[in-house]
Amino acid sequence: MRDSTKLIILYALAALCVGLYLFHDLNGSYDYALPRRGVKVAAMAVTGIAIAYATVVFQTITQNRILTPSIMGLDSLYMLLQTLIIFFLGSTHITVVNKQVNFLLSVAAMIIFALMLYQFLFKKGNRPVYFLLLVGIIVGTFFASISTFLQVLIDPNEFLTVQDAMFASFNNVNADLVWLSIAVVAVCIIIGWRQLKIMDVISLGRDISMNLGVPYDRMVRGTLILSAVLIAVSTALVGPITFFGLIVANLSYQFIKSYKHSFTITAAAGLSMILLIGGQWIVERVFTFSTTLSVVIEFAGGVYFIYLLLKESRSA
Repeated sequence: MRDSTKLIILYALAALCVGLYLFHDLNGSYDYALPRRGVKVAAMAVTGIAIAYATVVFQTITQNRILTPSIMGLDSLYMLLQTLIIFFLGSTHITVVNKQVNFLLSVAAMIIFALMLYQFLFKKGNRPVYFLLLVGIIVGTFFASISTFLQVLIDPNEFLTVQDAMFASFNNVNADLVWLSIAVVAVCIIIGWRQLKIMDVISLGRDISMNLGVPYDRMVRGTLILSAVLIAVSTALVGPITFFGLIVANLSYQFIKSYKHSFTITAAAGLSMILLIGGQWIVERVFTFSTTLSVVIEFAGGVYFIYLLLKESRSA
């Protein structure tokens, strides 16, 4: 089957999931339920597309299919920021109650952190990408340790608010933030889409890319910043989803055999919408909110991550 045909089938399934989630069991309450379901579908779609693009290009740069942008410590920074706000200011402070303020503060903190990290690491010559990943792991672990320490000391009632931020949720998404996120992600995707042919060359490796005239180091920096912006927006909008990018990126590699990023990213975005929207429908209609979609994703992603590690070790 041709890759283009596969994509048509994939997006037909995504459209089916969207229709099922929007119109199933409305019971005539179109004016009330449909707009709210539409906001949740838009939030899941923009989150899935942002994570799919960021993960695929990040794995291309690192030449490793078991790494995701969360390894840079952005998820840990998000949790640290939420913990610090509630620990020092309380759950009734405007930075917690006002979703717009919290969103802008979280996105700004994650982007500034990423820019400072890249500037520091690339300041003295061109360091290897794996050195950047190592620093990201160390910093992320440091942030997570501080968050855990503060969460032990925090008031139990305040901790419930922190706990809500630990897991991604699509049930209480702010509509204004969804449209803002769509605008930011759309701009990032348009910028990144124009560079996908260069990413096809970068997938061959640093030496070959430079021999073919690709400004490798500049492209790596720009792509890392673009990935950081996308992950920051998706995390601030719904919360951290650590393993989701790993799942959709690797499934797209198996589903689409083409080396072209335009195909693999499109497939990963379609799979993201199917898994998020279809999964949320199952959580709401089958499990009746007895669990959350993020918990299921983290469990399945953890198992899939172990499978990929075992698979890589056998092939090595």
